[in-house]
Amino acid sequence: MVNYARWNAVLTVLVCVLGLLYAAPNFLFSGDEGQDLPGWVPHQRMNLGLDLQGGSHLLLEVDVDNVVAEYLDGTVSELRRRLRRERVGYTGLGADAGAVRFRLRDPAQAELAREVARDVAGSDLQYSSDDGQIVLSLTEEAQTARRRAAIEQSIEVVRRRVDETGVAEPTIQQQGEDRILVQLPGIDDPERVKRLLGKTAKLTFHLADTSTSISDAIAGRLPAGAMLLYEQAEGDQPARPIVVRCEISVSGDRLVDAQPSFQDGQPVVSFRFDAAGGKRFGDVTSENVNRQLAIVLDNEVISAPVIRSPIVGGNGIITGGFTVAAAQDLALLLRAGALPAPLVILEERTVGPGLGADSIAAGKVASVVGLVLVVFFMFASYGMFGLMADFALLLNMALIVAVLSVLQATLTLPGIAGIVLTIGMAVDANVLIFERIREEVRNGRTPISAVDAGYKRALATIIDSNLTTLIAAILLFQFGSGPIRGFAVTLAIGIVASLFTAIMVTRLMVVTWLRRRRPQALPI
Repeated sequence: MVNYARWNAVLTVLVCVLGLLYAAPNFLFSGDEGQDLPGWVPHQRMNLGLDLQGGSHLLLEVDVDNVVAEYLDGTVSELRRRLRRERVGYTGLGADAGAVRFRLRDPAQAELAREVARDVAGSDLQYSSDDGQIVLSLTEEAQTARRRAAIEQSIEVVRRRVDETGVAEPTIQQQGEDRILVQLPGIDDPERVKRLLGKTAKLTFHLADTSTSISDAIAGRLPAGAMLLYEQAEGDQPARPIVVRCEISVSGDRLVDAQPSFQDGQPVVSFRFDAAGGKRFGDVTSENVNRQLAIVLDNEVISAPVIRSPIVGGNGIITGGFTVAAAQDLALLLRAGALPAPLVILEERTVGPGLGADSIAAGKVASVVGLVLVVFFMFASYGMFGLMADFALLLNMALIVAVLSVLQATLTLPGIAGIVLTIGMAVDANVLIFERIREEVRNGRTPISAVDAGYKRALATIIDSNLTTLIAAILLFQFGSGPIRGFAVTLAIGIVASLFTAIMVTRLMVVTWLRRRRPQALPI
């Protein structure tokens, strides 16, 4: 162990130097300082969690019942189309109480209606018939699967929307059966985030219905397959009503990109469909020249331009009197995709940076006090060897900060607790090695032989003790969440850094000292 290869020494020194370089920005820069430096210069700093730098805390609830209702509404539309195609007479077709119901006009068509209903229902819907009334209801398994899928998809959409805003290291996770916890550290505009998360962003294109007047539609006299919607209000202008077909001509699910841009000096949103969506959009605009095409977002008409000519190529522009910020937000929503169900904000908290400042100050005090006590103990117990261990401990702290900075990990208050714990544990390996060296000296070994035997015999014990703690940290990270993960991350990094500094750094210093001084006795 005393024979320390040159390449090993160079590698150890290189790791220490890199650790100091990557840790330095956390102490030299603040805010956006350092961003103008060349890319090869270390400038990344640790991200601070919500409890340290403040931010926004939101608890959202997914309206999973809406998912079931929308599925049943879609089943009603498909069933209506199929029944009409098969010329089956029916009345009272609609969705109610988690089921689709309709009554046959002619009982003799019961078998044909049953075949159509079963074909539309598939395996998700249970079929039942009683006295001419046919009922299609979702199975328990299908309801559970759709609710679970709605939660998972909502989490993914929320994550994409938050990532688009540039928030560093947000916490987005499921809580309970139908809730999502969102924590956004350092957010400076929580209202904008609430607006982005609160929109379902379901974009659809509908042809205008000119078979009835607006006054009749407002009075409730709507033709079958039509609905009354309102355009977005602009300034002091009231929202204008418009009658559109219920049938979706083109769905926003086919969008692959949306970007804010300008047309005639006004902010607009340009969009692009995929191949199938572009073909469908081209067919609709080709077949309906000189008709209005309403662009509907969450049941509100953004704009309803008249189709002047076929629009091929899958590209289009949404106008609507947007501000620059509104165009940017709409493009963000369309890129991130629509939520499968509306989100309801159940709880909202704004965490001020004052709490974080107090936590950081308390963490600094705890770290400094712990560090000073450990340094004093090691020096008092092992003299010059203790000072070497103390220097390695400082390098250990620098390596932890460097790794957190490179990984862009988030430091939380439990993470600070993990660092403080690491300070106490970091010298364990050196204590084992130094005590073993003392024992070898008492047994009459020479200094070089005692150091060699001390490192060799303590190595297995050091690895065993740290490996068990590392396994515990990995399990905490794997099965924990939020603060527990923050603690596990810093603890795991601290253990690995402690092993490196104890086995490599202190050994390099001890070996260098032995080669230069060649002492007759060890000051330990």
